[in-house]
Amino acid sequence: MSHSYPLFIAGQWLAGESTIANHNPSDTSDLIGDYAQASVAQVGEAIAAARQGQREWAKTGLEKRYAVLMAIGDELVARKDELGRLLSREEGKPLAEGVGEVYRSAQFFHYYAAEVLRQIDERVDSVRPGVEVETRREPVGVVGVISPWNFPMATAVWKIAPALAFGNAVIFKPANLVPASACALTEIISRQSLPAGTFNLLMGPGSSVGDALISSPDIDALSFTGSLEVGKRVAAATAGNLVKCQLEMGSKNALIVADDADLDLAVEAAFAGAYSGTGQKCTASSRLIVTAAVHDAFIEKLIARLDRATVGHALTEGVQIGPVADARQLESNLAWIERAKEQGATLAFGGERLERDTQGYYMAPTLFTETTNDMAINREEVFGPIACVIRVADAEEAIETLNDTNFGLTAGIITNSLKLASQFKARAETGCVMVNLATAGTDYHVPFGGRKDSSFGPREQGRYAREFYTVVKTCYVKAN
Repeated sequence: MSHSYPLFIAGQWLAGESTIANHNPSDTSDLIGDYAQASVAQVGEAIAAARQGQREWAKTGLEKRYAVLMAIGDELVARKDELGRLLSREEGKPLAEGVGEVYRSAQFFHYYAAEVLRQIDERVDSVRPGVEVETRREPVGVVGVISPWNFPMATAVWKIAPALAFGNAVIFKPANLVPASACALTEIISRQSLPAGTFNLLMGPGSSVGDALISSPDIDALSFTGSLEVGKRVAAATAGNLVKCQLEMGSKNALIVADDADLDLAVEAAFAGAYSGTGQKCTASSRLIVTAAVHDAFIEKLIARLDRATVGHALTEGVQIGPVADARQLESNLAWIERAKEQGATLAFGGERLERDTQGYYMAPTLFTETTNDMAINREEVFGPIACVIRVADAEEAIETLNDTNFGLTAGIITNSLKLASQFKARAETGCVMVNLATAGTDYHVPFGGRKDSSFGPREQGRYAREFYTVVKTCYVKAN
């Protein structure tokens, strides 16, 4: 018999209007549990509770806030193996990646616990004699957090931790595909001494729960990570109520392999960037832009690497690529493969669904060669273990091709040339650039975000997070 998991509103665990079943994508016969689905009315209840709780939380002393965030981070570290297993079981990423994601989530809480104690205001001299000026940062208020399924815990936490650190209340709406990780995180947070309503969990479909949250005039800010299409809807809905908005959306990241590249390093960077996490990362390098001088040798080495890759159950030791998230994602990936072939791309490796000992959504890592940058598969986000090689004449054409996209999240280059690396860093039209590294993999203490259609609003992570989760007040004082 499966276990049922409720919502968390105003400090209470509550039933929703219905439930959904959560199945393991590595083994669809494995039922993880049944998870409550909130009603639209419960969205309003959560917002009202958050409004009340935030007023109390904002008045809480800094050491108390620091202790709460540290305690959450400490418990995540202590339970990383258990929770990492749960995360991998419901999302499908290999166990080592699941455990690593929980540990990284703990680091976010620890980092922002320290940021609580670094909230130092500024004093400046006025242009008027006898007047002092101070700038203060205060909580923005009630923050809606909508997170995606590909990083069930980390993406949510890098929004939740700074929101709480700076004195805000949170209404957390996770992706409906991965409710187990959200419930586990909420269970940890619920046992901290937060005022009732400071943190709320609303599970449910985006078409009802998500829309009610983004359309509410009673929230103060909304942070969203997901697709470009939905991101534009979020922007339109929040703009109508003048609600502060932060969006992380699609990507079509590129890794350049230059003439002088260390090809073994290039292959490992391409494999980590394009295929780890089953390619289901906004930072995945799905475009591999390779100069003609090393094109054939790079492809030969990359195919050999793909041939050694182990695809299987996420919890099996040694598995490097787990299943894709669900049946719909698998269908989408296979449809993209057929579309690429129809447009003239050469299928060099993979391209098919795989059968394993358990019924899961497995597919082979896939590589296309002889692709051009105007093909649909190189223009739109695919979100699967699929990469396309684009042959270019030289580094100049490579950088031009890299920038020829509507997206701009991450970009990488493999080169031994300091001059070329410097040119790449200056000219890449992306929010993050990597030299001799995979495009996937970022640090938690520095800003994260992109350009063009990839991001909108203030950057996430590091000290830059305060730009979104606080408001600035300017105070003028004249002594009598």
